[in-house]
Amino acid sequence: MSSGYVPEADQVIQAECLEVLPGMADGCIRLIYIDPPFNSGKRQSRRSLQTVADEEGGDRNGFGGRRYRSRLLGELSYDDSYSDYLGFLEPRLCEARRLLDEQGTLYVLLDCREAHYVKLLLDEIFGRRCFLNEIVWAYDFGGRSKRRWPAKHDTILVYV
Repeated sequence: MSSGYVPEADQVIQAECLEVLPGMADGCIRLIYIDPPFNSGKRQSRRSLQTVADEEGGDRNGFGGRRYRSRLLGELSYDDSYSDYLGFLEPRLCEARRLLDEQGTLYVLLDCREAHYVKLLLDEIFGRRCFLNEIVWAYDFGGRSKRRWPAKHDTILVYV
């Protein structure tokens, strides 16, 4: 049961969702975008950099030949490996379903490892009739494997 908290319009909440979402009112959100971990089986790291202009000693080139120096502000990492990935996602997707209003839309970004399994889970939670579309986000950057076809797209599943 929710306590009835309704977020302000255009509010962004940065927190562990299972700590925040249960306290929110049913049907109070119009659009939810979820970009969960991809379950790649690898350690993921994200660096936070600050870049400042430095024409004399910069370590980076920018537009127009300008030089910049970057400074590491911090680094976060996590093990992107879940033995029960669907078990990890299910309570979060159930909360998303509860929070969507009658005209609400859910977008879930996934890669080729889990998209098909998560689609079946979403069909179970929302009902197949609520599946609106699959958006294929194609790109041509990143590494190119010599052992298999490169993964050059992600999938965005859309439910209403």
